[in-house]
Order: sequence, then C-alpha cells, then structure tokens
Amino acid sequence: MRWLITGAGGMLAADVLDRVALTGEPVLGLGRAELDLCDKRAVRDFVSAYRPRVVINCAGWTAVDEAETREAEALAINGHAVHWLAEACDLAGARLLHVSTDYVFDGTSGLPYPEDAPARPVNAYGRTKLAGERAALEHGHHVVRSAWLYGAHGANFVRTMIRLAGERPVLDVVDDQRGQPTWTADLADFLVRLAQSDQPPGVYHGTSAGETTWCGFAKEIFTLLGADAGRVRPVPTSAFPRPARRPANSVLAHTKGQPIRHWRAALHAAWPVLTRSPQCSVA
Repeated sequence: MRWLITGAGGMLAADVLDRVALTGEPVLGLGRAELDLCDKRAVRDFVSAYRPRVVINCAGWTAVDEAETREAEALAINGHAVHWLAEACDLAGARLLHVSTDYVFDGTSGLPYPEDAPARPVNAYGRTKLAGERAALEHGHHVVRSAWLYGAHGANFVRTMIRLAGERPVLDVVDDQRGQPTWTADLADFLVRLAQSDQPPGVYHGTSAGETTWCGFAKEIFTLLGADAGRVRPVPTSAFPRPARRPANSVLAHTKGQPIRHWRAALHAAWPVLTRSPQCSVA
C-alpha cells in the first residue's frame, strides 16, 4: 500500500510518517513547499501521478486567533484544499483520512460530544475546519477529530509549561476549559490503524480517554518535572482575553470504538521522548 502524508512539516505528520515507516510500505510526506494544497490542478496532477492508496491530511491552518481576522485564508487551507484533495483521491481511487478538531463544537454541552453531535463552531477556525469535514464527508471519506495535541516535533502546551516552570515562580493557567490532551504518536497510530481497517467512511474521534482542564494538565506536567504543582494556579478563561472564543467543553465521546489510552498514561509514556527532544530544555 502506498501512502501520502500532507502537512509534513507539522508535529502530527512527523509521527504519522514514523508510524507508517514501520509498515515497510512506501510513504511520501509533502509540505507546502512541495505541494500547495490550495492549487486544485497541482493537487489533482500530483495525486494522479503518485497514485497513493491512502492519503492522510495533516495539513491545515492552526493559528486559532489569527483566523478571526484572516478567515478567508484559513478557509482556503482548512476547507477548499480538503475539497480539492478529496476530489483528487476519488479520481485516483485513494482513501482519504482528514484530521479535524474538537473546535467544531460550541462547548456548551455538559457531556462529551459523540461523533454525530450537531457541529456549532464558535470561532472562525472551527468554521473553516467544519467546512473541511463536510468536503471530506461529501466525497465519502474519513474525518478524524482530535484535540489538545502535543508531541516531540513542534511547539505545544507541554513544551511551553516545561519552559515556564523554569522561568516563573507561579503560573496562572485556565481551569474552565475541559478537554483531552492527546499525544501525536498515539494519534498517528490511531490514524494508521484506521486506514488499514475496513471501517466505513464517516467521523471518528481520535482523542485520549479521560478529561482534564488546561490547569490540570499543567499540574501533571509540573509533577513529572519534580516541581511543586501548587505553583500552578487555576484562573478563568476571562483572565486571558483572546480574539477567538474557546469552547468550555471540548471533550469528545468515542461511540465507534475504543478511545486512545488515558491522557495521563500517554503523557507519562511520552515524557522521555518529550524531554530528550533537542527543542526541549528541562529546567
């Protein structure tokens, strides 16, 4: 089976490429410099020539706050480009797995969101990601929603907390947004296994089990550092005004199968990888 991974310069794609490499099957990772997904003709021609059996789309606009003033640009990458990619996959007979987000929900539910819950994004980023979901689903492909990603290959919340633990005596962290921290290596495994399975097209949730707040996540990171978790102080979202509204509840349910392992177990397993990364300096 031949694989194509888009967004190859990103944190998730790096782990997906590593995971696919373990299969021994041919795989190609492409960043924007190699293929502009917003160029319909270029996408069609490349996929037609390479003829992958599976395409995992890890590319996307991820700057949540910037999308508020640059929604058209975000939509081109998160929405229109997915449409071009899905069309190209149809012509080549490839299976597309498109990675989406918990931010397609408004966060007002008191329960985890199942895969078929109505999507009501509250910010521009969520709206553009929902457009991408619809494009993939209209063409009969797979959508995998994830959330709160961290990994060894890019900037993320864990790396920021490790740095700030060495810089500040006390750290204020939001405690009224709930979600599921998810290790990119675990999500990569989830994506590859889904691609290898006979699961039908549709929406799947690829997040860790359990839930916490950003503050709870930070406290666990401090504990792993051997630092006093009491240095992390809970504050409301209103303490950090941002251009884009965040959903208060981003927890996703897993009605189509087992979730990834518990977020705390995943963080502990990821810790040696995260702290030996050359991009990460443990205080």
